[in-house]
Amino acid sequence: MRAAVFDSYGPPEVLRIADLPDPSPGEGEVLVRVRAAGVQPFDVAVRRGMMPWVQAAFPQQLGQEYAGVIERVGPGVGNLRVGDAVLGSTMLNAAAELLTVPAANVVAKPDSLDFAAAAGLVAASQTATGALLELDVTGDDVLLVHAGAGSVGTVAVQVARRAGTTVIGTASPGNHDRLRAMGAIAVPYGADLVEAVLATGLKPTVALDAAGGEAIAQSLALGVAPDRVGTIVDDEAAAKLGTRVVRAGRSPARLAEVVALAAAGELVLPVLTFPLEAVAEAHAAVESRHARGKVVLTVSE
Repeated sequence: MRAAVFDSYGPPEVLRIADLPDPSPGEGEVLVRVRAAGVQPFDVAVRRGMMPWVQAAFPQQLGQEYAGVIERVGPGVGNLRVGDAVLGSTMLNAAAELLTVPAANVVAKPDSLDFAAAAGLVAASQTATGALLELDVTGDDVLLVHAGAGSVGTVAVQVARRAGTTVIGTASPGNHDRLRAMGAIAVPYGADLVEAVLATGLKPTVALDAAGGEAIAQSLALGVAPDRVGTIVDDEAAAKLGTRVVRAGRSPARLAEVVALAAAGELVLPVLTFPLEAVAEAHAAVESRHARGKVVLTVSE
């Protein structure tokens, strides 16, 4: 099979396409022919050697989220069949033609959702819904989402709005129309963020930081209680300022709920696609933090 790998830590250019042995499903696993694989900041950090707890075994594969079709089922798998379209989370092997995953972690892909859109939802859905749960966001809250137009922010805004929550989203001016279309009040990020939020006449009661930088300090300056400020990106600032890191972990059940909304057209996450062969360009787009949509690799049949 073809797979994206790197042989040493470094910039996107260290990535290449390699021919690797086809994997085989073990007990309780399925073999999936990948049609699309999301690219995350986590992948970028692993490639750059910024995750010391992730031990690379060169040539090291990458990719945490996939969508594809089951090609084989291993022993002990009774609820899935060859030909089923599925999606889900994995660990450092999604950017490839084939992968094996535990059948228990697989989510069915609805026919109305294409493979690229399905793959793009995997991490953002689980991260966003987990954060909203940990922060106990309700319809009575005013939620401030830092990086509201990013992949996690996009899902968080839409899920919160469906619950009746008032949402203020930060983004560059070019993304304000998209935030408004999702039902959020748009404000620019940066040094004037506190003043921009105050100008809305709303007082945030809870904040989700998907941006880093000054986001946590700005949330506190707006009067949000420390235990209701959660970050998914800035552990150091959270520890320093006494706020929370919100990582609820993977949940196929929560993923399936968001996938159902997307399939019904009630939640949208724009995707920016690159062929597997352009994996270096895809990583560069994620690393730039200016990609217009969730970056997804597509794998030809």
